[in-house]
Amino acid sequence: MSAPKRSIMWFRRDLRIGDNPALLEAIAKADEIVAVFILDKKLIESAGSKRLAYLAQSLRALDTSLSHSLHVMVGNQIEVLKDLMKRYNAGSVHISTEFEPYGAARDARVEAAGIPLLRTGSPYAVAPGRVVKPSDSTPYKVYTPFYRAWSLHGWRKPAETPKNIKCVIPTQSDRNFPDWPLPDGVSITAAGELAALERWKYFQENGLDSYDEARNVAAIDGTSKLSAHLQWGEIHPRTLLAYLGESKAHNTFRKEIAWREFYADVLHNNPHTDKSYYVPRFGEMRYDKPDAKFEAWKAGLTGFPFVDAAMRQLLHEGWMHNRTRMVVASFLVKDLHLEWQLGADFFEEHLVDFDVASNAHGWQWTAGSGTDASPYHRVFNPIEQGKRFDAEGDYIRRFIPELAHLSADEIHEPWVATGGYDNGYPRRIVDHAVERLEALARLKEIKADKPLDPRA
Repeated sequence: MSAPKRSIMWFRRDLRIGDNPALLEAIAKADEIVAVFILDKKLIESAGSKRLAYLAQSLRALDTSLSHSLHVMVGNQIEVLKDLMKRYNAGSVHISTEFEPYGAARDARVEAAGIPLLRTGSPYAVAPGRVVKPSDSTPYKVYTPFYRAWSLHGWRKPAETPKNIKCVIPTQSDRNFPDWPLPDGVSITAAGELAALERWKYFQENGLDSYDEARNVAAIDGTSKLSAHLQWGEIHPRTLLAYLGESKAHNTFRKEIAWREFYADVLHNNPHTDKSYYVPRFGEMRYDKPDAKFEAWKAGLTGFPFVDAAMRQLLHEGWMHNRTRMVVASFLVKDLHLEWQLGADFFEEHLVDFDVASNAHGWQWTAGSGTDASPYHRVFNPIEQGKRFDAEGDYIRRFIPELAHLSADEIHEPWVATGGYDNGYPRRIVDHAVERLEALARLKEIKADKPLDPRA
């Protein structure tokens, strides 16, 4: 009797079995698949404890979906794959295509070592590089025309979920599941494909139809909270897009998915912008060195309640509401006069949903140095933002118990409230009005007091 034909399914940012074209291709090409996840030393070194704990949970969930047949290997990817191919006489290695700089370079190294990678699908509805200007086939640099072209391009319907996955049973030495516990006092969202589908169903029933109105209100559960699930590929954006209609709320949600894909496209075409300025002129601006004020920002102790609540949410949940991400980013760059990379690195350490493209270009958008630049002279007012998007102060009270005794009229400005500092809340580390003028003065120094064309 001949040996079964085998293929390797190398999981990375696609930790699911549903709507996974690469997995379907691996199954189609063999009698049995070798399911493997390789723990990446660089990822482990750069990821904070929250993201690692989430990954550990997600791997366990994927293993359950595969009837406990997932190989979790530690080591050099080339060596691990060559060993598996030899051990199981596997003829092919199947992957979803990676486009971010590190993943693309890793896959190129693997192929250069003689391991053929069969690419099927990607983490995106439309792969980076596909949407280009019809006039000259160059990539888009502005979101709105990208969105129109992206919508016109369209995407495939979700792939089917395999009914039967015949996997090679790993040995005990191949079951190197990490034990990355969460720090005390930290609570992150549940990981895994099942959790992603459950959250998506909940959002459909409770939040999607009011998304355009509710998504900016920090105190309520008005966003999808699918970002971590999307980042780890526990659900695919096609699955979300397939459900959407044409209401204002649904269109707003569709546009948020497109922002993720736009930033992936921008990074794919400008791989240096994960750490460097998209508009180089902003690298010439006069910035301060990180000091005690930066430490206060990281700890949620700036004395500005809306900023501090957001930073404490990040520390306790590994996630932050999108509205407050913009507010704290503006505060770092334009009130503290620090370079955006400092904040982006801190987010990378703490965000469970860290995505290199969305993180870097979200920060650059607020810093005014990216595509579709929110002009540098637009400075978020941390007090007014709180009053507008946390009018009753519920978000602030949730994360800043020192201010829980204050009324809605008092909580955004404890410095004018009687007893505002009774419970130890810190005084403001800067005067926002003064620092706003300082930020604008520094902008004039690089002769960029008008919105810059990102194509310049």
